[in-house]
Amino acid sequence: MGFFLKTELINDAFDFGRKAHKDQVRKYTSEPYFTHCVRVAEAVADHVDDEAAIVAALLHDTVEDTETTLDDIHANFGSDVAEYVWYLTKPPAFVGNRAKRKLHDRNRLKEAPEIVRFIKVMDVWDNYQGIREHDPKFYETFREEVRDLLYVMDSLMVVKKFAGDEFAYNKFLPWFGDL
Repeated sequence: MGFFLKTELINDAFDFGRKAHKDQVRKYTSEPYFTHCVRVAEAVADHVDDEAAIVAALLHDTVEDTETTLDDIHANFGSDVAEYVWYLTKPPAFVGNRAKRKLHDRNRLKEAPEIVRFIKVMDVWDNYQGIREHDPKFYETFREEVRDLLYVMDSLMVVKKFAGDEFAYNKFLPWFGDL
């Protein structure tokens, strides 16, 4: 977890995210929710040395799951991070049913910068483990949604670009094939 000490901004994002998610726990494991955000940021930092991407990975769920606004993200972490978090934030429930929200999500992420799509792949990868293990019924829905999302995001190309061919072919594709 030493990645967050790389820069002051990453350390600030770690503290911000930890505080924002302080009373939240993961649905299936009851571990502190922010551990998911840290795992996603670690996965991103394993492959890229991009401060804004690591910060966005740490904060990717703050707007949809806490009282934090995009304006808060922008004021504290700048426009690049705010833009990345915007792409990574799912549409609110008032937009429509789950299928309609997922369609909006796919359309937005299809147009997202490649680094944002890479963060999303790492986010989905982390979420996949708990859902598959603890909620087999929902996993069937999640699996279908993830396949569609990874396809429109051109995820293999994105993973190859940021994580390299070895990771893409030896880890990502077997995982994708298992979906």
